[in-house]
Amino acid sequence: MTDPQEVILQVEPGGRLHGQCRVPGDKSISHRAIMLGALAEGETRITGFLEGEDCLATLKAFRAMGVEIDGPEKGQVHVRGVGLHGLKAPEGALDVGNSGTSMRLMAGLLSGQAFDSTLTGDASLTRRPMRRVTEPLARMGARIRTSDDGTPPLCIEGGALLQGIDYRMPIASAQVKSSLLLAGLYAQGQTCVTEPAPTRDHTERMLAGFGYRVQRHDGCVCLRGGGQLQGGIIDVPADISSAAFFLVGASIAPDCELRLEHVGMNPTRTGIIDILKLMGADIQVENPREVGGEPVADLLVRSAPLRGVRIPPELVPLAIDEFPALFVAAACAQGETVLTDAEELRVKESDRIQVMAEGLTTLGIRARPTPDGIVIEGGQFTGGTVDSHGDHRVAMSFAMAALRAQTPIRIRQCANVNTSFPGFVQLAGRMGLNIQQQEGEA
Repeated sequence: MTDPQEVILQVEPGGRLHGQCRVPGDKSISHRAIMLGALAEGETRITGFLEGEDCLATLKAFRAMGVEIDGPEKGQVHVRGVGLHGLKAPEGALDVGNSGTSMRLMAGLLSGQAFDSTLTGDASLTRRPMRRVTEPLARMGARIRTSDDGTPPLCIEGGALLQGIDYRMPIASAQVKSSLLLAGLYAQGQTCVTEPAPTRDHTERMLAGFGYRVQRHDGCVCLRGGGQLQGGIIDVPADISSAAFFLVGASIAPDCELRLEHVGMNPTRTGIIDILKLMGADIQVENPREVGGEPVADLLVRSAPLRGVRIPPELVPLAIDEFPALFVAAACAQGETVLTDAEELRVKESDRIQVMAEGLTTLGIRARPTPDGIVIEGGQFTGGTVDSHGDHRVAMSFAMAALRAQTPIRIRQCANVNTSFPGFVQLAGRMGLNIQQQEGEA
């Protein structure tokens, strides 16, 4: 029985992407701007804030802990910081919806508070593993309880005396790194996190932007507790993870020329561009500049014949959220694309390796999942009904597949598209995708 409130995307075959647009603000930076703005002394003014459900969940959680926040209104948010020790105990559990970023980063931040707190989320989030963040936090002295399976809710006991640690992450993860650094703000001594491969560094950049001393060297990030954050102005660039769907769509469809404006070009996030270029994509970086400590640029992408590649392992952490879109590009490439060292994809909002493999197969593409990746043979999309399993990035990726499909593609369980890309259907339609949103039974 289909949920009568289910959101379905119906995408007709063909179309081409053209024109220019600015996709919504960066989700990772929007989350961190609210968190650090709340913990800062003085006021923080944010422009370009992503008004998606995930970031709104973070905003709501800090309001529940006594932080005055005006907005968002057209991407503008005004946060009146309460300082590192000014948060108040919430009246109930903090529900962060579908946002794994909110839960993992706030687990570190809340470990240093004087009050007890509970972090919970929706059905999808409460199935996601949390031990990789709770275990190193416990080594710092945090007192956190999870389910027997290591999943949410997270019950965090206040008043813990945190100690800085030197932690070498077994798996590259920006969320784990960021959680430990936020806990380190409250810890005695120095907290150092060493990552096995580069991951997004928005937390380190923003801490420095708020005036907190952060040391970085050879994959290691260190800070000492007891400092202070100072509020300021943050301009959130367009999210490269949201731009990724349009980069792929304009690459695979004929006669496309699309300019994406003010896109965040943080070097820990540009793996999508590097991989697409390896496949033969025609992407030009124009007008590079720096805004608020983050590099941004305009991206011009044109249609190009793509070829299958073996994706370099060192690029995997730099494109970890963009692989559903990249799998669609691989399905349109000539030859075979092989991804390895990407176990992380199995514990996202869905098992993105398995879910994408099943959907690609439904649409006529040979896709073989492996324990740590996938093998995709380029071919021809037919059409049919695929299930996104409530994963926003899976849903938007399959929508772009229709540009090269023979018959319509119908995508189920798409309500969570609004977690990261509010207005996706409208913007994609304006750019040339033949897409409609429906509600009700599939």
